[in-house]
Amino acid sequence: MTLETQKARQAAGTRSQLVAVGRRLFAERGFAATSTEEIVIQAGVTRGALYYHFRNKEDLFRGVLAEVEEGIDEQVSAVAMAEGEPWAGVVAGCRAFLDACLDPAVQRIALLDAPSVLGWEAWRETGTRHRFGLFAVGLQWAMVAGEIEDQPAAPLAHVLLGALHEGALFIAGADDRAAARRDVGRIVDRLLAGLRLPPENSR
Repeated sequence: MTLETQKARQAAGTRSQLVAVGRRLFAERGFAATSTEEIVIQAGVTRGALYYHFRNKEDLFRGVLAEVEEGIDEQVSAVAMAEGEPWAGVVAGCRAFLDACLDPAVQRIALLDAPSVLGWEAWRETGTRHRFGLFAVGLQWAMVAGEIEDQPAAPLAHVLLGALHEGALFIAGADDRAAARRDVGRIVDRLLAGLRLPPENSR
């Protein structure tokens, strides 16, 4: 192993450790109540190492959020792709997204803190960027299969994601989050059912 390779692996390990510790502390205490001093102590690194990899605490939060969002996407994609029909995959993906919102780390980091830390527009853009392609492709496949009416997929995907993100915020802010998940899930199921073509009209 060359010296450069060893240094690159060490740097990657340090960054991963900072993200892991940041994720745990942000999930447990929230962004505002977590200090950079706590992060570097628990990660076992110097303050200089933190600022080598991240400009500031907000930049670290962005790195943590990216990891959380990627985990949500992997979960949603795996559930959706396991279905045999395109529309069933869309429905399953929506349900999987709402299920992911029951994770306390997702609630605190991606839903409660991210809008205030990043700003509403940046938070919205982040969530849309991560999931838009998956849902747009699923909707296009459902149109090709004749399961829903032919229509522009991009605006439909944006509307669907808007409903899901608002539902996620409702779940995260509810006193009884499990009950909120059930209520939001029933509403989303009704919205999706309204898009489905009747069997006699499908191809």
